[in-house]
Amino acid sequence: MLLKIAIAGCGKIADAHAEQIRRIEGCDLVAVCDREALMAQQLADRFRVGRHFSDLGRLLEESKPDVVHVTTPPQSHFELARQCLDSGCHVYVEKPFTLDAREAEELVALAERRGLRLTVGHDAQFSPAARRMRELVREGYLGGAVVHMESYYGYDLGDSAYAAAFLGNTEHWVRRLPGGLLQNVISHGIARIAEFVTGENVRVFAHGFASPLLRSLGSDDVLDELRAVVVDEDGRTAFFTFSSQMRPLLQQFRIFGPKNALLLDELQQTVVRVRGAAFKSYAERFLPPAIFAKEYAANAVRNVRLFLANELHMESGKKELMASFYRSISEGGPLPISYREILVTARLMDSIFEQVGKAPSLARSEEKVPC
Repeated sequence: MLLKIAIAGCGKIADAHAEQIRRIEGCDLVAVCDREALMAQQLADRFRVGRHFSDLGRLLEESKPDVVHVTTPPQSHFELARQCLDSGCHVYVEKPFTLDAREAEELVALAERRGLRLTVGHDAQFSPAARRMRELVREGYLGGAVVHMESYYGYDLGDSAYAAAFLGNTEHWVRRLPGGLLQNVISHGIARIAEFVTGENVRVFAHGFASPLLRSLGSDDVLDELRAVVVDEDGRTAFFTFSSQMRPLLQQFRIFGPKNALLLDELQQTVVRVRGAAFKSYAERFLPPAIFAKEYAANAVRNVRLFLANELHMESGKKELMASFYRSISEGGPLPISYREILVTARLMDSIFEQVGKAPSLARSEEKVPC
């Protein structure tokens, strides 16, 4: 079954989508769309796409894609995804999924009513290291149910043209998001926690603030530091840290069970197994360093093999998420990211923004849809 794919929104992130779509067998990128006709034309030219549009309705009517990737700013995700679902298309929505949980719930309900598939671009969940960590959890390495998690997401404001653009422009679309910078960035780290929390009543305690650096630059309205505690119905806990200033820059996830733990480093693409039991006497001073050295050496060998097989590129998680999503459509298998996980992520973010004074419920976008 050949899937016809379209992209709505031709900004920078669309190039990454188009490149990975080209890597996946059984699909064809047939059309792209952007409100700015020149951007759509340029993306089509770069990736030799047959058709380009400045109106999403025309694309849906004339190209009749099976799947649409929504890669516009988050303010338009809900309306564009709804339009695609109403036209009978499966939809891949870039992160953050929507502006708030209410929009997320509406999209999921619509997809289920129409028998269509829907996913979100939490591609970090599908990197080679993340997949290996998930496999070890499923195999029971933790020794039982998850006890505690720690998710770290570092963001370098000093080494990004994108960051410089929104810091220097009070009208930048990132600043117009209800949750500001946090809303555009933290979903990757929050989604890691959402995968493992249980129950409906999940409590969140959050504190967000502008770093001294941003305050000195006159950008104290931009929150670039966040600390949060999550507690689910079963007493499972999680800490979430977002920071633009903390060094080293971390994108890590640590998950603890009743017997053992796993440490995932997304930037280094490593997964380290940590035994829970201590060695007797002075052996605890000597053996653990040797065991850690062996773990890291095995990770290095694994990464070299993946690199030589062309499976360890910067967007390998995005490719795997897309391929898994397409398989769920063509083969009828499970979604790569469950709807429950999508909704829990959205609700956790809502709770965080409410507590730090950036409540999404105050600002459903009324802007013109950019496609």
